[in-house]
Amino acid sequence: MTDKIVTAEEMRHYDSYTINTIGIPSLVLMERAALAVRDEILHAFPLNLKNVVIVAGSGNNGGDGLAIARLLHIAGVHVSILNVGNPDHASDEHQTQDNIVKYYQIPETTDFAVLDNATLIVDAMFGIGIDRPVTGNYAEAIKAINNTDAIVVAVDMPSGINTDTGEIMGTAVKATATVTFAYNKVGLVKSDGASYAGRIVIANDMGTYAIDD
Repeated sequence: MTDKIVTAEEMRHYDSYTINTIGIPSLVLMERAALAVRDEILHAFPLNLKNVVIVAGSGNNGGDGLAIARLLHIAGVHVSILNVGNPDHASDEHQTQDNIVKYYQIPETTDFAVLDNATLIVDAMFGIGIDRPVTGNYAEAIKAINNTDAIVVAVDMPSGINTDTGEIMGTAVKATATVTFAYNKVGLVKSDGASYAGRIVIANDMGTYAIDD
């Protein structure tokens, strides 16, 4: 367990070191992240698994979301994917995960109506990388998520919360819980981020542990 709290730039440095110096592929890191979120969902919210919706952006946070969808599907959970990103901008890792999702025939849609009956929503849109106000389809997705009664689990950061300041970047997901990776983030303990994160779960190589909200 560690009390270390990092910025987005520090976390990117650690990720780069892990991938390029230690040699652990980014897809392995993605799988570890997805396993941690799956475990939190199954253990903390077993009564909310009737209809799980993964809201996925087009970057690596969305790739995490697609991997989470697969792992929940394999665990027997009814899961579907709401894609809100631009597929033309999808990262290589995201495209790999999407190919796997298609193999498992997990339903994918771009219709926000899929959120109407969701019992648990996974927010996998932005992660630590947001540096500008949320607009367009992403802003509409955040509004739709916040208008549901579902449990909301954010992947790494609630989408729309600045990782370094905790500031709301126009609009942000109000999470029930946030599973963040390796270290806690400054934006989860400062300003609006502290209230939007919900219960913080830190997943690292020593396992997972929660910080009471």
